[in-house]
Amino acid sequence: MRPFAYERATSVEDALARHHDGAVYLGGGTNLVDLMRLGVEEPTRLVDVAHLPYDQIQLKPDGGLVIGATVSNSDLAADRTVREGHPVLTQAVLAGASGQIRNLATVGGNLLQRTRCSYFQDASKPCNKREPGSGCPAREGEHHNLAILGHSDACVATHPSDMAVALAALDASVQVQGHAGERYIPFEDFYRLPDDEPERDTTLAPGELVTAVEVPPLGMPSRYRKVRERASFAFALVSIAAALRVEDGAVQEVRLALGGVAHKPWRARRAEDVLRGAPATQGSFLRAAEAELEAAEPLRDNAYKVPLARNLIVRTLIELGEGT
Repeated sequence: MRPFAYERATSVEDALARHHDGAVYLGGGTNLVDLMRLGVEEPTRLVDVAHLPYDQIQLKPDGGLVIGATVSNSDLAADRTVREGHPVLTQAVLAGASGQIRNLATVGGNLLQRTRCSYFQDASKPCNKREPGSGCPAREGEHHNLAILGHSDACVATHPSDMAVALAALDASVQVQGHAGERYIPFEDFYRLPDDEPERDTTLAPGELVTAVEVPPLGMPSRYRKVRERASFAFALVSIAAALRVEDGAVQEVRLALGGVAHKPWRARRAEDVLRGAPATQGSFLRAAEAELEAAEPLRDNAYKVPLARNLIVRTLIELGEGT
């Protein structure tokens, strides 16, 4: 591991002032420290922001939430207001890691974790995300758990976060603080598809610090479901965050986001458009899933994700519809 300096920020202004010359913000460190040990990340300075006063979950009068960036994943999953008003978020966090990791990981760090593509994590291999222009060996190599939607010639990696999939379905926004001041980024705009710059995971400007996530009220049944290769804590082959409101047998409102299929949490807008106003039936759910997955471009060894995602969408919507 490359030598580095460690500094603890005392305020957001102090954190911003310290973020220069190869510095990286440190939250729980559950991903960053692993990448440093692998030689993938080599910061010259760690600016510890885990102790900044963003460790609260606030319930807004309309039922929405403001979740501080330093809230631990365990505290988020255990919070009563989250469990009652946004159960899909609780379920996603609990699906994401072991209890020990959830105790340490922060909300901000969870959003900013990097892909678990084996080529990205192996510093001896070429990887456009790690070393732009070096190539993407995953396209012809090991890619059975990589992207089928939104990928490019430069990168087929998938985003690993379960929590982020739920937040995508919830129309969340990310509050960030930078040298230019505070701004709010709609969640769908927070992450990038790889295009020809896969090294850029997000739309954050250099030095910007995530301080909170704002989540609107939901007001309808929701569910998170994750398919993985083993029942213990593993990254998703495909996952879904879904919310559905049915009135008089028809879909009045629906939210869908998929994980494990793209470089970012994939908001299933096509499927949502097909479903609004349609009968809440298996046939409608199937047509919506197929409409969304028409854009899929699977690689040699991951075409199984297309029927897996289709079946996951249909089954989850049926269960939500039966519960209304």
